[in-house]
Amino acid sequence: MTTPPISRYPVPELKDLPEDIRARILEVQEKSGFVPNVFLVLAHRPAEWRAFFAFHDALMEKESGLTKAEREMIVVATSNANACQYCVVAHGAILRIRAKNALVADQVAINHRKADITPRQKAMLDFAMKVALDSGAINDEDFAGLRQHGFNDEDIWDIGAVAAFFGLSNRMANMTGMRPNDEFYLMGRLPKQK
Repeated sequence: MTTPPISRYPVPELKDLPEDIRARILEVQEKSGFVPNVFLVLAHRPAEWRAFFAFHDALMEKESGLTKAEREMIVVATSNANACQYCVVAHGAILRIRAKNALVADQVAINHRKADITPRQKAMLDFAMKVALDSGAINDEDFAGLRQHGFNDEDIWDIGAVAAFFGLSNRMANMTGMRPNDEFYLMGRLPKQK
């Protein structure tokens, strides 16, 4: 069986990429042991690659009232709702690692209301799903409900921004036919190979 391509679009060779993009990809490869396909697929358009990853990092790597695991929960739940295989698989792996829980990503992807997470996290994901699927219906009661769980307005912005950004990511991954790296499937399920 032949391995399908990682994208419907041409994927540039690492050696042909602008230096800043190549350096970032090599840094990710050194840290994780492989290059996530999203870095290669989106490099088809370098200016958009830079904008995408700048926004990604601004949302996912900053200090926030949301933990990094909670942000990954948002990605996994909303990506499943958007039928994005790449993001469910890739961010499911990251969630398993950040939450130190081999089960949580599958639970959150399928039905966050039945997942072994806190009521606060369920409320967060309810709101994220509304942002992803029915943002026109968001109202003041949604904000009030989140505040009752201890979220402030900046936290609520973060929940919405992560859900909205990954709506873009999900659609790009689906449109390009982005294939998840095989490495993601076992990450956080088995002890890391040394």
